[in-house]
Amino acid sequence: MSKNMDEKIINCIRALSMDAIQKANSGHPGITMGAAPMAYKLFKDHLKADALCPDWIDRDRFVLSAGHGSMLLYAILHLFGYKVSIDDIKQFRQFDSITPGHPEYGKTPGVDASTGPLGQGFANAVGMAMAEAHLAARFNKPGYNVIDHYSYALCGDGCMMEGISSEAASLAGTLKLGKLIVLYDSNNISIEGSTDIAFTENVRARFDSFGWHTLLVEDGNDLEAIDKAIKEAKSVTDKPSLIEIKTIIGYGSPNKAGSNASHGAPLGEDEIIATKKALGWEYDKFEVPEDIYETMAPIQNAHSHDHATWDEMFNDYAKNFPKDAEELRAWFEDDFVSALKDDDSFWNNEGDMATRAASEKILNKIAEIQPNLFGGSADLSPSNKSVMKNSSYFSADDRLGNNIHFGVREMAMTAIANGMLLHGGVRSYIATFFVFSDYLKPILRVASISSLPTTCILSHDSVGVGEDGPTHQPIEQIAVLRSMPNFRVFRPCDINETAAAWYTALSSKTTPTAMLFTRQTTKNMGVDGRKALKGGYILKDSTKEVPDAIIIATGSEVSIACDARDILLEKGVDVRVVSMPCVELFEEQSPEYKDSVLPLSVKKRVSVEASSDLSWYRFVGIEGKAVGMREFGKSAPYSVLFKHYGFTPENIAQKTLEVIQNG
Repeated sequence: MSKNMDEKIINCIRALSMDAIQKANSGHPGITMGAAPMAYKLFKDHLKADALCPDWIDRDRFVLSAGHGSMLLYAILHLFGYKVSIDDIKQFRQFDSITPGHPEYGKTPGVDASTGPLGQGFANAVGMAMAEAHLAARFNKPGYNVIDHYSYALCGDGCMMEGISSEAASLAGTLKLGKLIVLYDSNNISIEGSTDIAFTENVRARFDSFGWHTLLVEDGNDLEAIDKAIKEAKSVTDKPSLIEIKTIIGYGSPNKAGSNASHGAPLGEDEIIATKKALGWEYDKFEVPEDIYETMAPIQNAHSHDHATWDEMFNDYAKNFPKDAEELRAWFEDDFVSALKDDDSFWNNEGDMATRAASEKILNKIAEIQPNLFGGSADLSPSNKSVMKNSSYFSADDRLGNNIHFGVREMAMTAIANGMLLHGGVRSYIATFFVFSDYLKPILRVASISSLPTTCILSHDSVGVGEDGPTHQPIEQIAVLRSMPNFRVFRPCDINETAAAWYTALSSKTTPTAMLFTRQTTKNMGVDGRKALKGGYILKDSTKEVPDAIIIATGSEVSIACDARDILLEKGVDVRVVSMPCVELFEEQSPEYKDSVLPLSVKKRVSVEASSDLSWYRFVGIEGKAVGMREFGKSAPYSVLFKHYGFTPENIAQKTLEVIQNG
């Protein structure tokens, strides 16, 4: 292809971006114009992908970490033959279009990750590279590299400022992820002005210290230099690569290029006319010249041919290694836990124990039948009980390990886990203390938006943490997570409800799950764990047709509620105890089931949970009472704290009597 045609296609990308952003009256033209050459070169000559089959498992992954540059990606997807039409581009940022303001996974063909919060996409790409390395180690055979692809990310100065990028880069360097390549759109401009006002370090030197291979391309329009840098990055197999590419934000704009004025607002009709003139672009709005489509067609065909060649290889692989081929398919289908539904031994376990210890037992039971589990903790595995005991740790020297040392990097850990799920083939899980879910929450939010079933082990789940004090005792966190759409919080009371928590989390294809586990021992309630799969159920019923009251409890407070029921029975008060480990699952049940557990006719209700009480008023109503926490805790043994804050059978019985008497 001639240099002139390359330039014409790049300017077409710029023009489509300018036009779409102007029509939407919002968007970010600066990055689309400055980074167009690097993105075009990557997709044209390096990215292994098939527009006709955008979910091909051995495609290269591409994450636009600088998600505000979405129009750059949509223009490229259109030109490279993905199902993104000119009409779709005209609907940029409009209701229910497939071209939303920031890329959304599952909405647009060719979008490998939802991005927007800067830096998260960088960490997603690290997770993708880890998944690729793990799968390649497990399934590749001599002459059959069925998993053999790169993970690319395009990042900007903002991504490099975010701490999550440094967290993820540090781990990627330690793990020597040679198939991770980051293109750094280095234009030295932020929303408030030059990056000199707040960001002056040598980024490549920082990445050198992380153990990365770093390169510099001094001119972001130099396609040959960009091509050479990507080829060199590919040749380095024992380090991830960062390619810093110096660009001019808003390139081509006579009055806004190189300034923050081009970052986050349309250029304006007059400036677009002037910019198109400066670029030599003489076509109408949204027009793609026919010679560009004709030029792109053989490129699209070549990419599809790569996929066809892989299909032929995989068919041979399946003939020679049928069990491995079958297992690879099973890893991507990810339906292992369904085999446990009718296994009575999984749902009926004995013994009193902390639910974090129960989680460890259940995790290791599941690991026996689910080989694609891939996860770990942010340096808290001895406390979180999150290790698969029959597997090694994933490392630069051992790609087969299923356990992961994430280090003290909670935010990166979560985004990396999201990236693994986006990649497919592995089922990731993460672990830390529940109070540190504050670090996880922005990334879990994107998981919910993306319909990723991210699984979280969050131990030390209440004021019951005890002596570590208020900095380590979660209070408001449970209400925050429960408020998030498409998210489940599961707080089991014993090992059998813990089995339900894990089963729910790993059965989900579209919803993240946080499993909250205790530090302290809890009583085994002796109930088949499958009852908890509906989120809430009658644990101890009243002997009356209509109970005098209903006590709803979760986690370690369930046994306290049952003891309170015994006290009330001695006083002639007959109540029902409902265990509700997962509010969200309960809300998903039929009206008939919910009414059978919490009949509308029984308005005397008390909820008990050693955290914020904000979740419970929809269940207890104006005639009920929520026993919870409305202040931070203190440093003391958990038994002292539970007594101080009223989480005792005697107090719960008294609160229930007050509710009944107030009627």
